[in-house]
Amino acid sequence: MAAPAGPPAEAAGTECSEEALAAALADVPELARLLETDPYLKPYAPDFQRRYKRFNQTLSSIGENEGGIDRFSRGYESFGVHRCADGGLYCKEWAPGAEGVFLTGDFNDWNPFSHPYKKLDFGKWELYIPPKQNRSVLVPHGSKLKLVIRSKSGEILYRISPWAKYVTREGSNVNYDWIHWDPEYSYKFKHSKPKKPKGLRIYESHVGISSYEGKIASYKHFTCNVLPRIKDLGYNCIQLMAIMEHAYYASFGYQITSFFAASSRYGTPEELKELVDTAHSMGITVLLDVVHSHASKNSEDGLNMFDGTESCYFHYGPRGTHILWDSRLFAYASWEVLRFLLSNIRWWLEEYGFDGFRFDGVTSMLYHHHGIGENFSGDYHEYFGLQVDEDALTYIMLANHLVHTLYPDSITIAEDVSGMPALCSPISQGGGGFDYRLAMAIPDKWIQLLKEYKDEDWNMGNIVYTLTNRRYLEKCIAYAESHDQALVGDKTLAFWLMDAEMYTNMSVLTPFTPVIDRGIQLHKMIRLITHALGGEGYLNFMGNEFGHPEWLDFPRKGNNESYHYARRQFHLTDDDLLRYKFLNNFDRDMNKLEERCGWLSAPQAHVSEKHEDNKIIAFERASLLFIFNFHPSKSYTDYRVGTTLPGKYKIVLDSDAAEYGGHKRLDHNTEFFSEPFEHNNCPCSLLSSLAPALSTGTY
Repeated sequence: MAAPAGPPAEAAGTECSEEALAAALADVPELARLLETDPYLKPYAPDFQRRYKRFNQTLSSIGENEGGIDRFSRGYESFGVHRCADGGLYCKEWAPGAEGVFLTGDFNDWNPFSHPYKKLDFGKWELYIPPKQNRSVLVPHGSKLKLVIRSKSGEILYRISPWAKYVTREGSNVNYDWIHWDPEYSYKFKHSKPKKPKGLRIYESHVGISSYEGKIASYKHFTCNVLPRIKDLGYNCIQLMAIMEHAYYASFGYQITSFFAASSRYGTPEELKELVDTAHSMGITVLLDVVHSHASKNSEDGLNMFDGTESCYFHYGPRGTHILWDSRLFAYASWEVLRFLLSNIRWWLEEYGFDGFRFDGVTSMLYHHHGIGENFSGDYHEYFGLQVDEDALTYIMLANHLVHTLYPDSITIAEDVSGMPALCSPISQGGGGFDYRLAMAIPDKWIQLLKEYKDEDWNMGNIVYTLTNRRYLEKCIAYAESHDQALVGDKTLAFWLMDAEMYTNMSVLTPFTPVIDRGIQLHKMIRLITHALGGEGYLNFMGNEFGHPEWLDFPRKGNNESYHYARRQFHLTDDDLLRYKFLNNFDRDMNKLEERCGWLSAPQAHVSEKHEDNKIIAFERASLLFIFNFHPSKSYTDYRVGTTLPGKYKIVLDSDAAEYGGHKRLDHNTEFFSEPFEHNNCPCSLLSSLAPALSTGTY
């Protein structure tokens, strides 16, 4: 469960002298604005001061030693292997623990020691291979390369460059091969980036599972078949998962082995660029799920033990290993690690045209305990002090500064379960600089209700509290479910609601069963109230919008390496004889209504009613009146609902409409007029004839 956003009573016991507060306000340009928004943070002003000063000092040091963060973040232009204008080859690596570094590959018949690197200062190594006399290409596009590392113990290690742009695995080989990617004609972007959406509607996507067939789908398939569906559904943003190369497919892309390489299992780098460019042509923003919180433990085709030591890119000893993820943890204070990670951020923006990032595992980065065993209560003491990894926090601030300096319209989202205050506040206020955080408590609440409570025992006040409990001026991405709930071992909302009956009773040729009827109606209501009340952005995982009838399970030993459940059956929504189309239609029209009315970019909703006995929730946002009836059996006529907006109302979205699998119990031609009759602390009210059981109306 994510921590609540409210200020803790314990904060009053923390002391901060007037002198310390004044010093912090002097050092952090807009700290006063943050403290005005949340006065309970005043005792922690010195923490914000220290964090901002560390960020500023690191940024200044980069300027003094590297010529600025713009130059510093272009590491990929010199590190790795590059063809020179004269036809020669320039190679550069950072391997501080190595005694020798060599380049080998197809180009020299795999002679391991014929091309040694020259040792430079600060653990860097470089190699220049002059051009051939006939100026022919030294290392042809598509040929294989390897680095040979001689460790301090004399061991000879074969490695892939951390800066490799393309790696692939052939046949039944266990390890990936480094492929020199230098095509004669690279993809040229044709379309400009779309404007930053005011209301972010995110379609969380995985290219490999995007086909209905039991196989790994391609970038081409996603571009031609899935992007048009996303556009039709009204989403204005896609978040692409599992793009950074990962040797283990079943890791869902969260055990990265090659940080600069787009996954080759879906196709070529040029085909990924075409995917991004095509999305842009549709007005769709494209975010990358970036994993800088940890790295795979693979050594032969990963970063681990790159130079023969465990402390090259990572912390030495226990601090360098995540005990739950069995992966390596970056040494964020290391100069070259900062160069590597910041350059990686820039690479995906510049080379592939991504419009921003969802940063994975931010909670693990923020704290030395990585969130393991922590039940964040919202006590502000949890977010300050020695448990905070300020090396990682400084990197987060630098990364957000870089992204928003390069492309001011870029978007960054934090996956943080802890609820750290000011994580999504501007850096100038001492904050982390993210644009949004994921509202991770919301899906937990829906699963808890469906799993543990009868419909008649749902608490309306608790639902509203969970959906509205977020920090003022720190934007949230709300979601009813994401990829986490779709994975084997968990259940999607559709599965919790309808379970096995999805396989037998989703035909329109058969009467509604109570389970399917309830499931379809609640599926729509849960998504709409989450969309409208839960945040300043909305996210949906691919296929969940129509209640995908299978869980997600990647090929692994436990399922005999089967791809059967690593797929999405979009064709189910195209079958007029199946009820999946109803959920798909509702999701589309819900998004289209938000696009028209803009509730995600509107101020937080005014909730006028959360009636426990009647199971009614009513609220206003963006000049719309939302009324939800969660009662499992009661319908209401002439139900009075308060409103702050006098005038005439008409139904614009009705979950009970026939096109959404409803029972068509409302007349959409009816006009509703507000009266100057005070109700629920609202100056006006109207009589609604919405109210059939388990339904919602938007006016």
